[in-house]
Amino acid sequence: MGFEESHEKIPPFDPSDVAEKSPCGNYIRFKKIIGRGAFKDVYKGFDLFENVEIAWNQICFDDEKALNSPEIQDRLYSEANLLRSLSHSNIMKCYTSWLDYDNNTFNMITELFSLGSLRHYIKKLGGVDLQTIRNWGRQILQVLSYLHNRSPCIIHRDLKCDNIFVDINSGEIKIGDFGLAIEMVRAPVQVLAGTPEFMAPEYYDEEYDELVDVYAFGMCLMELATLEYPYCECTNPAQIFKKVSTGVKPYTLAKVENFEVKEIIEKCLLPVSMRPSALELLKDPFFSVGKKSMEIEINIVEDQSMRMQSWCTDESILSGISMLYNSMSLSDGGCFGKLLRSCCYRSSTGDDVSMNSRITFASSSGDVSKDFTVWKPFFYGKSHA
Repeated sequence: MGFEESHEKIPPFDPSDVAEKSPCGNYIRFKKIIGRGAFKDVYKGFDLFENVEIAWNQICFDDEKALNSPEIQDRLYSEANLLRSLSHSNIMKCYTSWLDYDNNTFNMITELFSLGSLRHYIKKLGGVDLQTIRNWGRQILQVLSYLHNRSPCIIHRDLKCDNIFVDINSGEIKIGDFGLAIEMVRAPVQVLAGTPEFMAPEYYDEEYDELVDVYAFGMCLMELATLEYPYCECTNPAQIFKKVSTGVKPYTLAKVENFEVKEIIEKCLLPVSMRPSALELLKDPFFSVGKKSMEIEINIVEDQSMRMQSWCTDESILSGISMLYNSMSLSDGGCFGKLLRSCCYRSSTGDDVSMNSRITFASSSGDVSKDFTVWKPFFYGKSHA
């Protein structure tokens, strides 16, 4: 007795886990919630035609009249329509959206990011290195520059690590949650919206432009560098408002160890009249493509000698490094300035190398006499050698 080969396609999921199917028949929604926002629930779903997982975003309404309101419908479709109008590799894709009058829901199908939000991901990792912060920061700025230089300009208005996602396939980031995004037809905007910890001072004057996104970007960098939420020392929005409106920086800023990252953040937190645009920040040497980093440790002891040690895990940087001076007397008043000018590094591939100095004061016996650490940037250009 022979056996015939079965051509029946076995579904990659348990049918009992399916909660509903889209009107077009392309997508199914599973029962389990994988995320929850202020107004919506996010479920894992599946694209039956493309054979890939998707995110099924759903907003439920208790009142049928609200769902039938033209104003509410316009607001519901605005995010989906905006996402579909944008074309950028670092912006989350939206595939379709619809109103379900039988169940009083609005539904939107988007890309699924199984690694979760950037905030969740970095917490799980326990932190990320400087090169990763540089790469992700560059990608976020490229999106902001793309949005801000469109006509009309688009302001995201809710940029934070919770609304930035990590693509498991490429390791790159994708910005999503454009529910508060707005096209700036006329400047300035006069509507208060966003997350208090990431809202620029001018928000509270209810008169702002796209530079509020740059301020929020600085707060995102701060969280990437420290794993702490901006203004985590505050217990309510009123305390945050008081600090922001009086120019008090978050306590977390002092915990940013890398001088270059801290300098970028401080630029983002400048008053709006002095704050750089996303495009201007992209031109900062820190975000240069191919830029790598290493650290120099300088130990200063009581006998007025200076010992220097450099370390780096990247062999491509270590090979080809030349240092013009490796010791000098502290009695020379300009020794540190000479050090900054003289320690010029270049990787074997010719890339510029970003450097930081960590200075520790110690006694001749080797005991630390002062718990004092200073971070300062070194020479950015090519080696003089």
